[in-house]
Amino acid sequence: MKNQEKIFVIGHKNPDTDSICSAIAYCDIKNRSSQGNKRYIAKRAGQINEETEYVLNRFGIQPPGYLSNIGTQVKDMDIRISPEADKSMSLKNAWDIMRENGIVTLPLRDKDGYLEGLITIGDIAQTYMDTTDSYLLSRARTQYKRIAETIEGTVVEGNEHGYFVEGRVLVSTANPQMMKQYIAENDLLIMGDREEDHLQAIEQNVSCIIVGLGIQVTDKVIQLAHEKNIVIIMSPHDTFTIARLINQSIPVKYIMKKENLVTFQTEDYTDDIQDVMIKHRHRAFPVLNKKGKCIGTISRRNFLDMHKKKVILVDHNEKGQAVDNIEKAEVLEIIDHHKLGSLETMQPINFRNQPVGCTGTIMYQIYGEQKMEIPPKIAGLLCAAIISDTLMFRSPTCTLQDKMAAGALALIADINIEKFASEMFKAGSNLKDKSPEEIFYQDYKKFIAEGDISFGVGQISSMDGEELQEIKERLVPFMKSEYGRHGVSRVYFMLTNIIEKSTELLFYGEGSQEMAQTAFNMEPVDGTFRLPGVVSRKKQLIPALMEAAQLVGSDYA
Repeated sequence: MKNQEKIFVIGHKNPDTDSICSAIAYCDIKNRSSQGNKRYIAKRAGQINEETEYVLNRFGIQPPGYLSNIGTQVKDMDIRISPEADKSMSLKNAWDIMRENGIVTLPLRDKDGYLEGLITIGDIAQTYMDTTDSYLLSRARTQYKRIAETIEGTVVEGNEHGYFVEGRVLVSTANPQMMKQYIAENDLLIMGDREEDHLQAIEQNVSCIIVGLGIQVTDKVIQLAHEKNIVIIMSPHDTFTIARLINQSIPVKYIMKKENLVTFQTEDYTDDIQDVMIKHRHRAFPVLNKKGKCIGTISRRNFLDMHKKKVILVDHNEKGQAVDNIEKAEVLEIIDHHKLGSLETMQPINFRNQPVGCTGTIMYQIYGEQKMEIPPKIAGLLCAAIISDTLMFRSPTCTLQDKMAAGALALIADINIEKFASEMFKAGSNLKDKSPEEIFYQDYKKFIAEGDISFGVGQISSMDGEELQEIKERLVPFMKSEYGRHGVSRVYFMLTNIIEKSTELLFYGEGSQEMAQTAFNMEPVDGTFRLPGVVSRKKQLIPALMEAAQLVGSDYA
């Protein structure tokens, strides 16, 4: 439905299986429980890893669309839809449209909707005030039909679809003898009611005769004008009014701006267009859609009533892990199972944070609380999320609630947990064709400790020890190149062996070794830390490093 409000449900950057599957599940919950005026859409803030891709394919679910930036865009503004207008219309037509719609800038489009030019109230006023140029109408190639419309007249003889392309516009009030001296061939004359004047004008081969006050010209005049292809227009207005109005009959294409137009796309971010608006200071700017068609205009005042994107965050509550420009969005809810982070909201929100091993477990509970039946495909996704986040119940973050939820979900999805977990982890650790950068950032998170110490931690979990050693050889040189990027002064990487329930911790950066030594009270062996029993980044590694940062920060920051 067109009027449905869009609300995005999204996990963290470098999304894992839990963040993707929980976003999909929560959209299912919200869409089934809403009143129909809202539509919840699952999104992802990064590339999907092999494990998650396997899970989605296994249950026939399309991956969420990619959303790298949640900031406000031009399409989130109140775009003023422009009325239909093309470059062939007269200035008067354009003026009437602008006055009726209360606008000062009118985009001119072709029949397919593509922008051809712009005209403003100021452009029309300037042309209207230029009363000394008697060749204006012919230079603008003004159509006789437009001239007649502008002076509210009727073409009583000649081709109304023809164009006045040569000569001046003159008011003829002199006698025929005087007319011979100042009237030239192809001129356009505004005349009175005297037949002899009309005949003299025809004799001198003018292009067009305009007669005011609703006066009917004689049959003789019409016959002679017909023979010489001269246009005759009858207007109800007096000579002065006709002379005052006639300049408004020129086509807008003659004065429209068509070069170096400043336009914006509906997908442009408002942060990127503000400086352009300030620099050019136009009253309004045309907006083009994805197909390049002009749909309307925006102005600087639109920044006052922008519609922030509405978003629900799952599986994270750290600003550094959230989609870019999260501070420009309206966060409605957060559902998470991590420690409290740095996100701030403008008003109170629903914030559900539980000490369980996986956000998928919370989703399972919400289905129960809502008394909703869980679709088998969704059950499969949530079961996969729990298996992934708890390393098949081996992580110290795993709780009885996680195990019970996974068991119930496996029954609904009709899967064998051990067999499915083996296939899923095998798919997720198949990294032979990936670059070191892709491996490093596949499951990477940034953290900030006290004293503004920033560090990043990536993790790969596998059931194959040999594969982890191959990954290690590729990652060590890469970590050196990543040092200092993205504001991170210390980088770590966890090579986690699911079967052995242990982690080999790689490190690089000034102070990284000392912080890890303090955290785990051990010395590195062959350039790495061997951490038996450590498999959880969230519960075992990060708290230890955070505490160590407080102790060594002043010495090594």
